Amino acid sequence: MKEDSLGEITLRKYEKPYDLKERDLAKKVCLSLGLLQPGDSRDIVVDVLLVLKKAAKDKKELTSDEIKDLAIKSREDNNLELKGIAESNIRRQLKKLRNIFLVEKKANKYSITEWSKFSDLFDEKIEKFYLSSITQRIKEYLEEFDK
Repeated sequence: MKEDSLGEITLRKYEKPYDLKERDLAKKVCLSLGLLQPGDSRDIVVDVLLVLKKAAKDKKELTSDEIKDLAIKSREDNNLELKGIAESNIRRQLKKLRNIFLVEKKANKYSITEWSKFSDLFDEKIEKFYLSSITQRIKEYLEEFDK
């Protein structure tokens, strides 16, 4: 019997958002969606998400190198250490974002999925599709366990 999961998601509930700066709000989004662990100092995923959000305003697709350069600039602008900026880590963060359907990749360029709003992506891709399929499978295991 294989024990590799077919899907996994971590969701966290925080206080209501109010008076947060853009980067702090993006960090809470990443924490809420399990893209970042509480207390993790390597929070480059926040910068990657912000870079892609800004590019989406102009419907611009970016390569991983462009994302890395813009993420470095974002960290410098916010007086943050340059932790986690290795190319391999940027690609790992992009994969995390792709795995929960927030980001798509076409011809080695990345963008916010279908140029959609994040709230719409969560509703359509995560809540209705991904989370639903996970909870349905859990119910199947529970029903079998009840026998």
